[in-house]
Amino acid sequence: MLSVKNTTIVKTIASQLGFDFCGIAKAEQMQAEARQLEKWLNKDYQGKMTYMENHFDKRVDPTKLVPGAKSVISLLYNYHTTKKQTDEHAPKISTYAYGKDYHFVIKDKLKLFFYEIQQQIGEVHGRVFVDSAPVLDKHWAKRAGLGWIGKHSNLINKKKGSYFFIAELIVDLDLETDGPIKDYCGTCTRCIDACPTDAIVEPYVVNGSKCISYLTIELKEAIPKEFKHSMDNWMFGCDVCQAVCPWNRFAENHQEPLFEPHPELLKMKANEWEELTQEIFNELFKKSAVKRTKYSGLKRNLLFLNSKKQKPNSNIQIPNSDNKNSNENEINY
Repeated sequence: MLSVKNTTIVKTIASQLGFDFCGIAKAEQMQAEARQLEKWLNKDYQGKMTYMENHFDKRVDPTKLVPGAKSVISLLYNYHTTKKQTDEHAPKISTYAYGKDYHFVIKDKLKLFFYEIQQQIGEVHGRVFVDSAPVLDKHWAKRAGLGWIGKHSNLINKKKGSYFFIAELIVDLDLETDGPIKDYCGTCTRCIDACPTDAIVEPYVVNGSKCISYLTIELKEAIPKEFKHSMDNWMFGCDVCQAVCPWNRFAENHQEPLFEPHPELLKMKANEWEELTQEIFNELFKKSAVKRTKYSGLKRNLLFLNSKKQKPNSNIQIPNSDNKNSNENEINY
């Protein structure tokens, strides 16, 4: 069958481009996920991420994004590293943001992916996505059999854990689909127990407005004082729920040179972060995902972590950012 042949071509290209896993789901309206998203929004778990309320129909129906869509190709790209910041007292940054912004790295690969599909199969129409449009990427990856969504709301792959970026191609091409796999979280509650801000309000449900990733990246206002003693010294993002997950014992180091951190980044000491200047910020985070929060935003976070040394009523805020992308690899319902 032609669909079988084309599916083999698609998965071969994905492997050649360095994607760790590739799965395919039928492009159709996501009814169960729509009800779940609506319930999550009604509880205001999106906090100030009002863009999560927009384009609801597009989030749950890929044919609204790509007319005539037949298949959703989901891809996982590893970003795991065992490299750590050398000063244990230094404010922490999520490992996904160590290197070059994944939006740029993966988008380039997706464009090449789509080009190769057209070269090898013929006329195919569609779009590529990497956390840059109203697409429920974790749910599509689940439908494509790439893993299950854990109690911390991140996708977990049985072979290599959860340290992955997720990307999609939505195309008008008939392909063989992969069925979803079962949930292997079992009775484990390590992520729930370890969350510093108790953001995982129940298994599989995260109150995004309490997540440290939200507080340090998405929130543009002053960080609420209630989190003063529960930030666990994170200045950008948070890795706690993934770090404690037993399935990440299978995680392997990434093979992407562009994800390597700036040589000086991991060496920075606590006092050097306190004295961070705009010039050093620009050098450390050139083309980095950290630039989303801007220098003023990172300084706000650093001052909040050091709030015992600051005036108690400090109201430092992050100016509005033009970047509306959400890091859905960390925050979702």
